[in-house]
Amino acid sequence: MTNVLLNPGPANTTLNVKLAQVVEDICPREREFGVTMEEVSNGLVEFVQGGVNKKAVLFGGSGTLAVESALSSIVGANDKLAIITNGAYGKRMEEIAKAHSLNFVVFQSSFLEPLDFDDVANFLQKEQPNFIAIIHSETTSGLLNDLHTLSKIAKNIDAKIIADCMSSYACYPLNLDEVDFIIASSNKNIQAIAGVSFVIANEDNILKASHSKSLYLNLKAQYEYFKAHFQMRFTPPVQTIYALKTAIDELRAEGLNMRFERYKANNTLLREGLKSLGFEIFPKRSFGVIITAITLPNNMSFESLHTHCKNHGYTIYPGKIDGLNMFRIANIGAITQNEIRGFLEVLRNFEK
Repeated sequence: MTNVLLNPGPANTTLNVKLAQVVEDICPREREFGVTMEEVSNGLVEFVQGGVNKKAVLFGGSGTLAVESALSSIVGANDKLAIITNGAYGKRMEEIAKAHSLNFVVFQSSFLEPLDFDDVANFLQKEQPNFIAIIHSETTSGLLNDLHTLSKIAKNIDAKIIADCMSSYACYPLNLDEVDFIIASSNKNIQAIAGVSFVIANEDNILKASHSKSLYLNLKAQYEYFKAHFQMRFTPPVQTIYALKTAIDELRAEGLNMRFERYKANNTLLREGLKSLGFEIFPKRSFGVIITAITLPNNMSFESLHTHCKNHGYTIYPGKIDGLNMFRIANIGAITQNEIRGFLEVLRNFEK
């Protein structure tokens, strides 16, 4: 591997996933490709627990496209949406809600500290939303928001949860008995190629998601067309679909639990190594196994560090919290502790 990606997606992929894109040219309206699409859709659902008649709705586009489809399609004119924001991607949900003129309120929390669920419960009890939107694994910092606890609160007020699981799907166990909509994409923990995003939900919830004013983003319309024809309504990213099918096969072979354990081992080694080098790391509590935020010392610039690391085969990622001089390291994708050790050695040499 000549370039280790330590950014939070697109992640490193295996050679088999890359080569899966090298196929004979095919019209995506042909029956054979429809069979492949169906296999991918069914495969994505395999890694989600619970639910009744659960389905995956696929789009050609980034994860943000699927988030926008979900929010604009699910939340109706007479509904109220509560967005729990403790990172930049919660802020992005706010931007989407505003762009679509949704009726929404925001619970604002620290970008580096765990949610206070007593405060969350009090807020939601007061606001009485129909829907609650949250980022499960906040890529801004690495905070992992507790969906199980939020689910209990949501059920008490009869609200449904729309969960952005972009950085948790295909690593953490996710359950449609706890949340109602799961949103993810092809280029993070599933270890495929960027270009496909999807929403997983019970079919009855999907069939109610018809409120979007956008032709492209209408969740119900996308699902109904796929159900009838095993095709996306509009041109799909053909080669990316083939890569995603191979990535699903690789996840089946590795197993969801073992992928989590591999990422956890990577993350533990990374955090311990960073601390041994004198870096302050975040979050300090309620962090996941996906990404770590690191404070840059005053005498160290991100640009210089990025150039040094890239020259040695490692791509690092800038911080995303305004006013804080940070960088971020993700430990996902087709990498092991060997790549993490290599990065720590490169970082140690830069400090010298």
